[in-house]
Amino acid sequence: MPETSPASKTSTSHKTVRSGTIYDFDMQERRRESLERAEKLKAELGDEPITGTDDRIAYRFVKRVFDFAFSAAVLVLLSWLFVIIAILVKVDDPKGPVFFSQERVGKDGRTFRMLKFRSMCVDAEDKLAELRELNEKTGPVFKIAEDPRITRVGKWLRKLSLDELPQFINVLRSDMSIVGPRPALPAEVATYDDYQRQRLLVKPGMTCYWQTRRNRDSITFDEWVDLDLLYIKKCSAWSDLKLIIQTVGVVLTAQGS
Repeated sequence: MPETSPASKTSTSHKTVRSGTIYDFDMQERRRESLERAEKLKAELGDEPITGTDDRIAYRFVKRVFDFAFSAAVLVLLSWLFVIIAILVKVDDPKGPVFFSQERVGKDGRTFRMLKFRSMCVDAEDKLAELRELNEKTGPVFKIAEDPRITRVGKWLRKLSLDELPQFINVLRSDMSIVGPRPALPAEVATYDDYQRQRLLVKPGMTCYWQTRRNRDSITFDEWVDLDLLYIKKCSAWSDLKLIIQTVGVVLTAQGS
């Protein structure tokens, strides 16, 4: 009998044969955890309609003042880092621009151009169609762990969440807020049902509940939406501050992807 290699032993350590097929215990465990998270989220959301924050004038004023002051301070204090990243992006891939600008959907369906440091090859959008079948996310969101379009510098920018820094310019312009649901693509929003469109009741943000979750890569699109609606329902100056602090922790421990 041929000897089983260590690699093959590892790959089947959580699997067994059931009814002639391979049964993956890890997959079943992830599904069970996902269902439990979804049930808890639905319980927290309750049955009351999501109304947004339009009538919360004091909160919106405080949030806007903080957004403006914080983003202006970051842009000034980290201007040296912007220069270094710009040079690295250009040296790594001289063909393309330093910044990547993409149309996103904001509050009440208004569109704007979201800025990022470019972390992909210049023809990344053209290559998307041939990668669609590899999508690892549910719903209209596209994401794969080993995206071949990501550049060498881009990989580290994403890991350290530094590619998101130019979005402080969007915050300064009032396109976005520091905390809020992540802005979606128009093509994604076009598939939303009425429940999912409630994500558009507030300004999109640089960080949200989803981004501070350690298990965020296993979160389904429906869970993501529920987390955003839970934020909209319970948002406050204190909850925003806590999310910002948690996000700093995520960045410092390089949990980006």
